[in-house]
Amino acid sequence: MKMPSPAMPKMPAVPKFDLRAMVEDFKSLDPKDVGSWPAIPRGAVLVAVLAAVLVAGWWFVWKGQMEDLEQKQQQEAKLKEEFLTKKKQAVNLEEHRKQLAEIDRSFGSLLKQLPNKSEMEALLIEINQAGLGRGLQFELFKPGTELMKDFYAELPITVKLIGSYHDLGAFAGDVAKLSRIVILTNVAVDGAKDQTLKMEAIANTYRYLDEEEVARQKREKAAKTKGGAAK
Repeated sequence: MKMPSPAMPKMPAVPKFDLRAMVEDFKSLDPKDVGSWPAIPRGAVLVAVLAAVLVAGWWFVWKGQMEDLEQKQQQEAKLKEEFLTKKKQAVNLEEHRKQLAEIDRSFGSLLKQLPNKSEMEALLIEINQAGLGRGLQFELFKPGTELMKDFYAELPITVKLIGSYHDLGAFAGDVAKLSRIVILTNVAVDGAKDQTLKMEAIANTYRYLDEEEVARQKREKAAKTKGGAAK
């Protein structure tokens, strides 16, 4: 005898979605009596209000706060970088001081190679003697106008000499060995008579400015800057 099979449980019926009824519900809404609205319109209005609140909060409050936060984060990163840079400088401070002292010594040594105003005449005599000592004939030895710089002055000297190739080369070497700085520029060599050569050049020499000249330079520069700002 066969046992009857158990009856399958019935699935609950899925409610049908009636779009037309929903539209009618929205049409029949009474704005003055929200409590009587059907569940779907009330839920839709609540969702819309919530979305509007979120959008308004983002636009008027959270957006500015996010921008401030991003700006503060960038500022923090910049401050960290500055801190690390200054920390490295602090760690190497003693080494930097030693380097600065060495630079000061080197600068002082170079500065001593520049004559002062009273020693320039002696330097010009040395240059002239360097040529005469090699048996060269000076056609021209003409100091030009001094060019004032921040802490030194440059004096160009136009020279024209006649002599042999060997003697002209030796003169250039003697000038380079002078205790003061003299640089030959714009050198031009042409043939002359009796198998000799003529050399034209600009001998640039330098001197350092005394305290009064440096102060005057600063006053003139400040006056120019002030005059330019006034324009």
